[in-house]
Amino acid sequence: MIKLGLLFGGKTAEHEISVLSAKSIANAVDKNKYDLILIWIDKNGNWFLTDFETLTNQPENPKEINYSASDNNQVALIPYNNNNAIINISDKKILGNLDVVFCIIHGTLGEDGALQGYFRVLNLPFVGPDILGSAIGMDKEVTKKLLIHANINVAKYLVFSVYQKNEILFNEIKQYLGLPMFVKPVAAGSSVGVYKIKNEKDFYQYVDAAFKFDNRIIIEEFIDGREIECAVLGNNNLIASVPGEIIPQHEFYSYEAKYIDENGAILKMPADLPENIKEKVKTTAKLAFKALHCEGLARVDFFLKKNDELILNEINTLPGFTKISMYPKLMELSGIQYSELINKLIELAFERYIRENEISKNS
Repeated sequence: MIKLGLLFGGKTAEHEISVLSAKSIANAVDKNKYDLILIWIDKNGNWFLTDFETLTNQPENPKEINYSASDNNQVALIPYNNNNAIINISDKKILGNLDVVFCIIHGTLGEDGALQGYFRVLNLPFVGPDILGSAIGMDKEVTKKLLIHANINVAKYLVFSVYQKNEILFNEIKQYLGLPMFVKPVAAGSSVGVYKIKNEKDFYQYVDAAFKFDNRIIIEEFIDGREIECAVLGNNNLIASVPGEIIPQHEFYSYEAKYIDENGAILKMPADLPENIKEKVKTTAKLAFKALHCEGLARVDFFLKKNDELILNEINTLPGFTKISMYPKLMELSGIQYSELINKLIELAFERYIRENEISKNS
């Protein structure tokens, strides 16, 4: 059997969503094919072996999740004999190793290339984009620059570091971007730290709030359009799903609307779009996937304006895998069931691993 490590939790504002994604994956994975090894990372960054029941018994409401593990189960994953080893922290015993890892830690230190780099050190195949694609996808500024270079439309924007805080002036930015506008951390996911600004009072309050999540913020123009999402699967020969549509019932598709309020948004899958627009979404999603050096999977999010102009909002390289998440649902509508999707993602991880090891031998 293939020893599949499922990593979840983490030092991230999306910790609870990661737990829910892991719960769905653990329930769906083929137990006859994979020996599932569950590793929960707490909010302080400590790693623990955990069990199937503890994970799958977690409530579906993120606010009710209260994960814990015994200190006796604290582990480390270390390089060992050109491979990897799971070490018990208490008695230093080797508990085994992993053949492949599915890291479903959304956001900081899970989706941004940090753990991906560690997996490379461990000589361990892993699901999702490599270091570069993960880092790019997490960084909204770099993402936009590469998309512009690929002739893909993005919203107008400005980026400021915390050192430029005194240079962030409402009237100047309003003149360039108009009102309303959005402020976001440059590197965060799931709409964490995202605020819609309508006036000067909101502006300075929300700029301060966004800086609590990152040392850089991005301020974007408001795009009046439908929110369209497309799932992409593959390393080179890409599959783009049928597009879906998010219809927020809140003012915008916030963290609350995504995960807390079960009536926070209407999900239309597939989206009601003309065939030519569907094809445009799929083609642009695959083009963006390659332009941003992605592999494995990503969800590509767009705005569709009334004049049919397509604006790429962002790309998510480790999108949610909860039971209500768009990525697996869109793939299911495109003919790939949840369990099969997990298999394909793991096959893609091994495919890249073999290719990269061949390159290493020749370098």
